[in-house]
Amino acid sequence: MKIALKLLPLAIFVILAWFLGKGLTLDPSELPSPLIDKPAPEFSVARLGREPGDPSDGEFVSADMLGQVWVLNVWASWCGPCIQEHPYLVSLAEQRPVPVVGLNYKDDPLDAQRWLARLGDPFAHLLDDREGDVGLDWGVYGVPETFIIDRAGRVRYKHVGPVDEAGLVEKLIPIIDQLQKEQS
Repeated sequence: MKIALKLLPLAIFVILAWFLGKGLTLDPSELPSPLIDKPAPEFSVARLGREPGDPSDGEFVSADMLGQVWVLNVWASWCGPCIQEHPYLVSLAEQRPVPVVGLNYKDDPLDAQRWLARLGDPFAHLLDDREGDVGLDWGVYGVPETFIIDRAGRVRYKHVGPVDEAGLVEKLIPIIDQLQKEQS
């Protein structure tokens, strides 16, 4: 009995070390989402004007996207990794006929407009989520995050963190192409 009590801390340490080691091998961009293969959260939100200082450009209603494959990219001008991924979103918008919807998350609209004026605007729709309510409904806990939604309005893929060339070529584009083929 005394030996078992002396080995208990060692056993606890080994178990914790195993869980830590297992966690370190996981890819953070592959975090599971409870939204995958479920209906995308519906929302209505103000559109941002395209030029610095432009007022809101009406309302965006996500239900209007039904019938087409689309990409939701959650980003902010204050987000360093968003700058890294931005050229790949521009490339996606140029390469594929898929609407890329930009959800500007917890950001000042003027800063967002200036940022896009400087770096380019790949978004078919530019949305203002200043309070973060839409992001919260989508389970966003950091930016950038990118979702692919199918024609039926189901979330089919979620990418956490910045999209890079490999992510674009090996994940996003093949999923978009497959969804556009199978549902046409």
